[in-house]
Amino acid sequence: MKVLVPVKRVVDYNVKVRVKSDGSGVDIANVKMSMNPFDEIALEEATRLKESGKVTEVVAVSVGVAQCQETLRTGMAIGADRGILVETSGETEPLAVAKIMKALADKEQPQLIILGKQAIDDDSNQTGQMLAALLGWPQATFASKVVLEDGKVTVTREVDGGLETVSLSLPAIITTDLRLNEPRYVTLPNIMKAKKKPLETVKPEDLGVDVAPRLKTLRVVEPAKRSAGVKVPDVATLVQKLRTEAKVI
Repeated sequence: MKVLVPVKRVVDYNVKVRVKSDGSGVDIANVKMSMNPFDEIALEEATRLKESGKVTEVVAVSVGVAQCQETLRTGMAIGADRGILVETSGETEPLAVAKIMKALADKEQPQLIILGKQAIDDDSNQTGQMLAALLGWPQATFASKVVLEDGKVTVTREVDGGLETVSLSLPAIITTDLRLNEPRYVTLPNIMKAKKKPLETVKPEDLGVDVAPRLKTLRVVEPAKRSAGVKVPDVATLVQKLRTEAKVI
């Protein structure tokens, strides 16, 4: 059984991002980049399935600039057997990524595709759902538990009212939530081994996919700074301020 795991190169979650002075986007010059945390969880889950003997091959896929090779090498150090870089020059929207993944799925014929539920840079939460629609495969989003057996995958999902358990026939799409697992620490020996694993580079045109943007960012602004709170002596004053100042009642 083969599993595809898309991984995205994003600004490290420990970095405080800064908006460019012209408001055109976020400044990523000389900023530490790393693998999207949700994708790291997806890759960890795929690796665990492989270690349990239920999966034979894990393929990490990244869409982006040439530096995404570093992200793929990290993915191979975690446990992926090989990597595929679909090299593009600019930002790639979720629909374009979904189309690229469909083309790779048609080529690689995986039985399972595991994605992070969203990327921490754009928070779109769209790629997995779009990919399932393009492929016509069943999907389970926001997974907090995955059990693979007897040609089916049982997924426990996190929903507003609690937990929901669904059973999917393969091939299928799964998007991961934070509570699915805790990714392992990447050791130096595994990093050295990852350098010898195969990494293929292709272009979107090789896959017959148009990645031209369909959205335009008009302006990016930082959120307004929160004003300091005030203490009130009693409930009557609180109600009066809510009515006259905050105007919420």
